[in-house]
Amino acid sequence: MADNEIDSSIEDMLKGVEAPEKNPDDPFESQFSQAQDMGLSMMGSSQRKEFEQFVEQKQSHLPKMNGCVPEVDLSIKGFAPIEKFWEDTPNKVYDDPTYYKTCLTGEGQASQRLHGLLVKYLNCQDKKDRTVYRQQIITAYWEFIKNMAPKMASNNIPLCKKMAMRFGILLPSLFSPEQKAMFSKAIERNVTYEPVLYMDEWIRSVALGHMKASTTDEVPTRGAAKGPAAEQQRIQQLKSKNSGKLQTSESLLNAKESERTSLEADVQRKIEELLRHEIEIGCEPHKQGYTDLQRKLFSEIINDFRALQKVDKELTKNLQEFKEAKEIETSLLEKEGAVVEEVSVGKEEILSEMNTIRQMAKMTCGRQGNQYPVFTREFFHCIDKFTGFRENVIRELAWIESIDPQCFCRIHKNIPHRIVPYTLLVPTYGDIGFCWEPFDRYNRLSSRGRICIPMYPRDLKTACLTAVGDLRWQVAKEKASFDWMSDGLTGYYYQYLEEHKMRGDIKQFFIEDYILWITKEAMGTQKLAKEVRAIFWRYLPFPQELKEELKKRSPVYLELYQRDINRSMSDGY
Repeated sequence: MADNEIDSSIEDMLKGVEAPEKNPDDPFESQFSQAQDMGLSMMGSSQRKEFEQFVEQKQSHLPKMNGCVPEVDLSIKGFAPIEKFWEDTPNKVYDDPTYYKTCLTGEGQASQRLHGLLVKYLNCQDKKDRTVYRQQIITAYWEFIKNMAPKMASNNIPLCKKMAMRFGILLPSLFSPEQKAMFSKAIERNVTYEPVLYMDEWIRSVALGHMKASTTDEVPTRGAAKGPAAEQQRIQQLKSKNSGKLQTSESLLNAKESERTSLEADVQRKIEELLRHEIEIGCEPHKQGYTDLQRKLFSEIINDFRALQKVDKELTKNLQEFKEAKEIETSLLEKEGAVVEEVSVGKEEILSEMNTIRQMAKMTCGRQGNQYPVFTREFFHCIDKFTGFRENVIRELAWIESIDPQCFCRIHKNIPHRIVPYTLLVPTYGDIGFCWEPFDRYNRLSSRGRICIPMYPRDLKTACLTAVGDLRWQVAKEKASFDWMSDGLTGYYYQYLEEHKMRGDIKQFFIEDYILWITKEAMGTQKLAKEVRAIFWRYLPFPQELKEELKKRSPVYLELYQRDINRSMSDGY
């Protein structure tokens, strides 16, 4: 059988359905499609102007995006509420009778092997043989996906191939009617503008150079790439390095401007108070001299001017650094605009990233978990609200951040920088989320970390908690560096385990306690050891409002609350 043909034996597993129809995603897409159909040149001047104004207004309210990947913006303080979880009109891609054939066509021997194993598995009645075929399908599926990965950079790839990588959907006939209806309404595009990506978006971003490949322990291959692709990749690397300087200088500049405004307002208030004189009764129109309180203002105003002088010096320095970083960014953007977008990394790098993703998928399932990669109603048991669609995952991450406000923050010069990690959604039946990288090794300040979350877990909330808990541990450990066993969060936690002679995976102990901290202790239910609760209270603090509420519920929390007050009053806090 040729590579571009599929055996007709699979047709028995497909249902007769209607042909797919076009469906615009939103008013912007509708207007854009209308413009494409008519052609801007055929529009009247007023209609064309109205359309251009509409596009400009639409784009001005959106965060900066680099393909599927939003750029880091330190001014964003939280997740925007998800206004829409499902499309209003179902996508008809799963109704296409040629879905399976189109999906496997053109993928060489990998697709033929996968097809043959699927047919045997679906028709097999013997349990032992089915187990053997199922294990073989795992390897065949990943070979098929690897073969398809470089094509994700193309804008013309069939939607069914994207869905096969995104959701693991090869055969729509393996849906139940309810599952088919649910997946048909899944939102395809990233309208949240958060760095939460499906597998096809992740690979596309890596292939186009919008995102670096995931770090591994393997030794990188030597040899310099050439051509526009290499230039585009070099520009992306320079932008990533400059981004940290730009974000930091702007953040510090904003802080100093805020401090200056506060001092100036204080000086203005004191001077106004200094200029206020009461009339001396009996000696009108003469006024009284300075009062004792006004004389005290002299030294206070002098101190304020000294503080303003110091702030101005730091502000000027930060402003200069910001201007330099801004000029570099402008120059890089101009150079980037002159380079034609194309696949900016080699095929080997893309395949290497797929191997990394496969390792991630295995880790979400664990050694004893179900690693079967193809979507089937046999193993899928999630309801719509707790399936790992992008919008559901963002909802869970926002909930975690509402209880642990610093979970995505890194502190620099006493200023917290909120940086949401890249979040890869893998279509596995695993239950374990985890952190792959806490941050880029070349840009620790403003680069995004990387976490991975399974899409079809038994409990999506727990899967997200394990990923954030792992991120928390790794960031704290990297921050403490060589002192991680004696300093900060990781140091005190490690010493607690040593004192109680607890043996095992330290990080796993921490993640389990972190889950209890967020799900139980935040509700006032005491589940942690006293020492662990004290460590978490200080280094993984709840919001102040929640602390105020908890101190009323139990003397345990009241004591911890009082410790906060004592530390804040001491020099060593």
